[in-house]
Amino acid sequence: MAVNSLYKKSIVSAKDLSLEEWRLIVSTAQRFKAGKPTLSLKDKVIAHCFFESSTRTRLSFEAATLRLGGKVIGFTNSDDLSTQKGETLYDTMRVIAGYSDLIVIRHPLEGAAALSKEAASCPVINAGDGANQHPTQALLDLFAIQECQKDINGLSIALVGDLKYGRTIHSFTELCSLFDVRLYLVSPETLALPESVCDIMKKRGIRFSFHQSLEDVIPKVDVLYMTRIQQERFSRSEYQLVRDQFILTPGVLLKAKPHLKILHPLPRVNEISKEVDETPYAYYFEQAANAVPVRQALLSLILNENLGI
Repeated sequence: MAVNSLYKKSIVSAKDLSLEEWRLIVSTAQRFKAGKPTLSLKDKVIAHCFFESSTRTRLSFEAATLRLGGKVIGFTNSDDLSTQKGETLYDTMRVIAGYSDLIVIRHPLEGAAALSKEAASCPVINAGDGANQHPTQALLDLFAIQECQKDINGLSIALVGDLKYGRTIHSFTELCSLFDVRLYLVSPETLALPESVCDIMKKRGIRFSFHQSLEDVIPKVDVLYMTRIQQERFSRSEYQLVRDQFILTPGVLLKAKPHLKILHPLPRVNEISKEVDETPYAYYFEQAANAVPVRQALLSLILNENLGI
């Protein structure tokens, strides 16, 4: 019987995942997507602790939990919590762990998920901690690439927009270390990928280069990963300087490879025009739909030792 190394494992960062675990998540997600589930969350209680606003991540985790027969407890903001009375996050997570089998946490502060893992007696999944990490988004991003390009190895991928504060990008680059890919980093100079993340990529042998022109990289890439400028992470005046620097329109795609696919973690603001939705390159809504089977796979693997296959 195959060993399930994800059983009772917390996922705080993309680097917590091995290639074998990636393959297990993909194969399990494919079964869920095909309507052939073999695992469930019956009698399991999942605490969804969203200290920060969310649409796709929260609802897809809820859908994944409910479709597997699990139960959801939790909250969508911290206004009514005892943290408003001065309770520490550590104590809050330690208490919630006593009510649940697994905690999914989104928090505006970097390191909140790691602290929650330390406090909790049950597994913890990071659903986004400030500008730090969002590992399950990276999982569904690469799952989408696997689907639309058939293989990840050998691809050239452009990451465009806010690479400094974009936690989806930070997790994505870490997970890319499992594959043979070439990255083109396209951003305003002030929003370049942090040096600490670049150092990790260098150590793991990921090939990458910096660019400030979207048009220059379009003909070279197989996947174009667009991101919004993270307005909430810096001042309004700084935002106005960079908000319109990279806007994708059908005209920009004239020199694209025929098989190019465009991803975006969503929400989008103005960085992808709606006209692009009608092109054969757009893949971001299919990408978003994959959130449910991928999160179904992750939740069920963490909470079921027996793979059922």
